[in-house]
Amino acid sequence: MERKNRHSIYDLEYHLVVVTRYRHPVISERLKPRLFEIAEKVVCKDFGCFITSIEAMPDHVHLLFEAPPHVQLSKVVNSFKTVTSRLLRKEFPHEVGKYYWKPYFWSMSYFIATVSERSRSAVKRYIESQ
Repeated sequence: MERKNRHSIYDLEYHLVVVTRYRHPVISERLKPRLFEIAEKVVCKDFGCFITSIEAMPDHVHLLFEAPPHVQLSKVVNSFKTVTSRLLRKEFPHEVGKYYWKPYFWSMSYFIATVSERSRSAVKRYIESQ
């Protein structure tokens, strides 16, 4: 979907995949709603992006989101990983603590790709089927 701001019209959409540290199955059904809530706050409210689709498996999360042209993707990803890690470790100490005794949650790496109009529906279907 095309969006506008004062000086531009843009259609920038991205597929982000973030994996838990050591691929431990930390993301439980209890954790998911809170993870999605935090993601909405960080990605949408803090950076002005729009989450099209989000889904999580026990060891990774997929986000399909739109971002304005001025947003630095590395900052969005870093903030998402930092804030979710800090809050989930604080709010779910027993679930997260049994996998990580150091202050870890996410792997240091991530995957991000642009999504074109042609590939958008396929990526969205893939994320929703996770």
